[in-house]
Amino acid sequence: MESLDLRVLSDVLAWKQAGHQVTLVTVVETWGSAPRPPGALLAVRDDGGVSGSVSGGCVEDDLIARIRAGEYADLQRPSMVAYGVTKEEATRFGLPCGGTLRLVQEPVLATDWIEDVLSRTSAHQLLARTLSLSDGAVVLRPAQRGEELQFDGSTLTTFFGPRWRLLLIGAGQLSQAVAQMAQSLDYEVLVCEPREEYKAGWSLPGVTHLSGMPDDVVLEIRPDAHTAIVALTHDPKLDDMALLEALNSPAFYVGALGSRRNQQARKARLAEHFGMSEAALARLHGPIGLRLGAKSPGEIAVSVIAELVQVKNKGLSDAMLSFSAETDAHTEWRTPVCAI
Repeated sequence: MESLDLRVLSDVLAWKQAGHQVTLVTVVETWGSAPRPPGALLAVRDDGGVSGSVSGGCVEDDLIARIRAGEYADLQRPSMVAYGVTKEEATRFGLPCGGTLRLVQEPVLATDWIEDVLSRTSAHQLLARTLSLSDGAVVLRPAQRGEELQFDGSTLTTFFGPRWRLLLIGAGQLSQAVAQMAQSLDYEVLVCEPREEYKAGWSLPGVTHLSGMPDDVVLEIRPDAHTAIVALTHDPKLDDMALLEALNSPAFYVGALGSRRNQQARKARLAEHFGMSEAALARLHGPIGLRLGAKSPGEIAVSVIAELVQVKNKGLSDAMLSFSAETDAHTEWRTPVCAI
């Protein structure tokens, strides 16, 4: 559900349109020290070009070598492959390192589903993709946040969500530092700044500026579970307006700049004058950011981005898969070419 996986699909689509054969590999189970989570994608082109990753490089190298050798040239339907050792062997021998990866590898024969996924996720839809290993058929359906990857040995259901995005209220120095770091994490960054004097000082490219008052802008973007909203003006007249709408939205993170005393006063205002519930106010992160002792705008931006990552990943941490023993019968096991 990461935007990295959407980039993999974009590359697959371009490669297929250019006439290449492409094998798409999906992580369906990890155990031990494997670095990529279930659902992660790797695409391998017939000439060895790659997009995405499923390990630290050793598995990719093996898959590239096999594809270049023509091993998958006649592959017509998905299959299972595993790298590493079984859980039972690792437990028996007390192995401290060297994880296990279970992968589904599939030939990309049609691209209509890829075009559909890219189109619908760009409209901030969350999708479930179910792949049948028996014939390679793909079915897409709307999904709900919290659904987890599923694999029963014959069908695999994975999820594709929209790109993570961050709405910043205010275009000051701190906002620019936060925006730059968010861009490095592949967030789509939006900025709402109704004060003309602050707009003129913005110099960071690649950011979408939205006109209007903060509460109207929050409603305009229709926040979803892939949206974070951070109020950084330090002006209650602007920050509070954004928070009124943001705290009642599905946004996964809502935060505001200010000391503990200011946050207490803000919550009292929102409750007393606007009737905001305790449940909504409890969603407000403030003082914003992890406690790093940050002083400068750059250091504060690091703490804000670190808290965003923490909250986002906590919400995704349960998306792990447990397998039943019968799936082993359909899995090709390969000796690891290096520690995963």
